[in-house]
Amino acid sequence: MRHWWWKFLAIALLTVASVAALLAPLGPALVHVSPSRIGPGDATITVTGYNTGWTAAEVPAARLANGEQFVCPQSVEVIDATHLRLKVAVPGGLRSMMTDLHVEGLAYPSAFHTTGIGDGAKEGTCEPAGPANSASAGFAFPNRSILYESIRNLHFHVPMWFTMIALMGLSVWKSIRHLGSGSLDRDREAATAVHVGLLFCALGLLTGMVWARATWTAFWTNDVKLNGAAVTALIYLAYLVLRGSVADGHKRARLAAIYNIFAFMLLVLFLFVVPRLNQVDSLHPGSGGNSPFSDLDLDDRLRMVFYPAVAGWILLGLWIYDLRQRATRVQEKLDA
Repeated sequence: MRHWWWKFLAIALLTVASVAALLAPLGPALVHVSPSRIGPGDATITVTGYNTGWTAAEVPAARLANGEQFVCPQSVEVIDATHLRLKVAVPGGLRSMMTDLHVEGLAYPSAFHTTGIGDGAKEGTCEPAGPANSASAGFAFPNRSILYESIRNLHFHVPMWFTMIALMGLSVWKSIRHLGSGSLDRDREAATAVHVGLLFCALGLLTGMVWARATWTAFWTNDVKLNGAAVTALIYLAYLVLRGSVADGHKRARLAAIYNIFAFMLLVLFLFVVPRLNQVDSLHPGSGGNSPFSDLDLDDRLRMVFYPAVAGWILLGLWIYDLRQRATRVQEKLDA
């Protein structure tokens, strides 16, 4: 029973991470304002929130922020839990082209395009907006612009790639050991790791396409990291083709081992090196000069789910690899 502990650990980590990823609420955010342009004079602004939980009994504080200048609304009306109506006397000649909106600790940067640029009104006429309202209490995922609910896919899509990379790393290690020992067992283990790695590669591509459709409105874009992932999959499919094209077992094992080493180097190049070049445009966080998740979006709440998810999926991948290894050995004995 002791050698099964890591399998129980995989089940526990995946269960906890998946339940949290799917069921934990998303934090409140300001998602829309109407109109999106403001100028001097009276304006009625409708604000749309997400998971805000506004009530007429506790009308939230709000203000507009234009540079160092703050403008309080004349009145704030709660329409329902996610909608507010603000009546604002916009002063003549705001100081910058964009105006932010703050509501109870929630911020909507550059919510309004400003017309009538000038010297602005007197500074500091508003009390600061208060802390986030009660809807943000407890464990909740951060609400990020563009991502919204799709941020949950972070805990499935990224661990798929981590698992694939771990298995391809295991495969290249087995290939190196084959070149050092000539053992066909090591060659079989390398091939098995590639088979299972390609399974997670396919899952990574599928979950990525779903996420791309939700955030970039297309299942596939001309993104360097997407194209690099597709090329990586083709490189490892070619590894399987190479194995099937050589009849001699020892010759096949040597050729496959050498190819596998170069394939892993290309994997690192296409997935990590090329997308990080600032001259290469990419929509992915951490690529093409974009801030990575760890700097911008991967806060402590996400880390509490993300790291267990990564560990759980990698352990599951190793479990599948172990099962496939056993099945292959049994098949070889039956064929002998």
